[in-house]
Amino acid sequence: MSPRQIVRPDDDELIAPDAPNWFKRAVSTPSSDHFVTSGGVAIHYLAWGEPGRRGLVFVHGGAAHAHWWAHIASRFASTHRVVAVDLSGHGDSDFREDGYTLERFAAEVMAAASDAGIDGPPVVIGHSFGGFVTTVTAALHADDVAGAIVCDSPITEPDPEVGSHRSRRAFGKVRVYSTREEALARFHPEPRQKNELTYVLRYIGPWSLRQVAGGWSWKFDHRIFEGFENGTRALALPYLSEVRCRYALLRSEHGLVTPDIGQAMYEKLGRVAPVIEIPQAGHHAMLDEPLVLLTAIRTLLADWDHSTPQVR
Repeated sequence: MSPRQIVRPDDDELIAPDAPNWFKRAVSTPSSDHFVTSGGVAIHYLAWGEPGRRGLVFVHGGAAHAHWWAHIASRFASTHRVVAVDLSGHGDSDFREDGYTLERFAAEVMAAASDAGIDGPPVVIGHSFGGFVTTVTAALHADDVAGAIVCDSPITEPDPEVGSHRSRRAFGKVRVYSTREEALARFHPEPRQKNELTYVLRYIGPWSLRQVAGGWSWKFDHRIFEGFENGTRALALPYLSEVRCRYALLRSEHGLVTPDIGQAMYEKLGRVAPVIEIPQAGHHAMLDEPLVLLTAIRTLLADWDHSTPQVR
C-alpha cells in the first residue's frame, strides 16, 4: 500500500537536551513508516531493522500509539525486524466506522507482522490494553505467534469501579485546544503515575496530536471504548486458557496487575507462564522504568532462545 505523508515533529521539539544518551540514540535509530490494509482500513506501523530477520511486534495501550514503544523497540533493530503498530482508531491508522473489537485488533497485528517481512512467527509484546490484544492474538493465531509478553495488563473479571465508565470518562470526550502548546501542556498518561520521565513524555506528546477544525486534538478515536460496555479487563479472559505459545506477564510493582490478579492469570495460563514484577514501575513502565522494562524483555527473549517451554 502506498505510504501516506507522515509529518514528523522537529527533533528539537521531540528530544529534550538533557535526555540521556541512550534515549537520544534509541529514538534516532532509523525507522520507516508503512501501511497495510486490515478489515478494510489502513493500518500504520513503524519498522526498524532489516526485513528477513526474526521479528518482534509491539502493541501500544488504549488511546496511545506506536511511538510510545519507540525508545524500547528500536533497541532491537540490530538483531530483529521490529514493528510497532498503530491499532485502528489510534495514531496514524484509520478510524473504523463500524466499531472496534479485540479480534479485529488481533488481525491488524498479524497483518502488520506479515507485511513487514518478518522471518517466521514473531514474538508479540503488548502494554495495558495492548496486552489484551496480544493475548487474543496469541490465542487466535497460535501457529503464527512464537511468544507473547504482556506488560501490566489486568485480565480479570469485570470490575465496575475500573470498567468502561472510567475509560469513557478519560477518553470519551473530544477535546480541542486552540494551540499545539496548550494541548501538549495537557498531555499525560492515564492512569497518572508519580515518576514519569519528562524526556520520554516530551518525545511521545507531539506524536499524539493532529490538527482539526478549531485547533488541535488527540489522534485517537474517542469512540473506541463505546463498544466495551462491561469494561476491557474481562474481554481477553476467555482467551487466556487458549494460549499455547510462550507467554510471560510483566507486572508493574505500582501498576494495575495486583499480586492477586497476577496469580489468577498464572492459574488460567496453566501455571506455565512466568509472572515477573518490574520494581518501582507504575502502570506505564516505559515512562518511568524503561531500561528495567527493556532488560526484562531482553532476558525473556534470551531465555526462550535456550530453554524448552513447559507444557500445560
